[in-house]
Amino acid sequence: MTITSLKDAFSLKGRTAVVTGGNKGIGLGIATAFAEQGANVAIIARDKSRGLSAVSGLADKYAGIFRFYMADITDIQECRESVTKIISDYKQIDILVNNAGATPHGDLLNMDGELSEYFKCIDIDLHGVARMTYLVGRHMRDRGRGGKIINISSNLGTMANRLINLAPYCTAKGGVNQFTRAMALELARYDIQINAIAPGYIWSEVMTKLDETTIGGMADVAPDRRMGSPLEVGALAVFLASDAANHISGDIITIDGGHSLGIF
Repeated sequence: MTITSLKDAFSLKGRTAVVTGGNKGIGLGIATAFAEQGANVAIIARDKSRGLSAVSGLADKYAGIFRFYMADITDIQECRESVTKIISDYKQIDILVNNAGATPHGDLLNMDGELSEYFKCIDIDLHGVARMTYLVGRHMRDRGRGGKIINISSNLGTMANRLINLAPYCTAKGGVNQFTRAMALELARYDIQINAIAPGYIWSEVMTKLDETTIGGMADVAPDRRMGSPLEVGALAVFLASDAANHISGDIITIDGGHSLGIF
């Protein structure tokens, strides 16, 4: 659908968005941005307590319908049950954000003999995206009204990290980028646009587990000398989920303050 006016072009009023890992960090920033723009939001995550707290916080501020669904995105049956329940509760899914992920760090050569951390990261960060895209994409196709899918990648999908060794994460996010491009071609016939957001260092709870030297180094790598915020990623997600972005598909959009432009 082509927009004819900017009036309401960025509105998500009346639409239902599913955000995996939407109970904290970037996911919660996206869920909050969607709620502020009028969307109903279903959050899928493993932590029930934090999930219920997140939807309660949204309900306190915004007028939409906000619900939590507990599922592990490495389990296809749990994903299927959650998607089925969301469709039953909301009657539709218009937007999917594949945000849930893991960020194991450390030397690959020092991992255990089964490379369990490596394969766990790939299963969550890459295969989890495929599972949810399959389930929600089929609903969007069969419903016949199109939809938006947004995958949360990383600027490390196209570059490596000199501060922390993140080989599994970089590998998974590179895969997410290519999955996004390939699926854009496959889904176009159903009027489903799929794009990826590639954040750099975004301040979240994960960062609080790092030492001050590492945190300072992260802030210094971008030309603007700061980390981004979850709500800034949310603002970009709102654009991609809105009618204003109906002619954008298969793109990987970086939001990292210029970090990936060079070595700083």
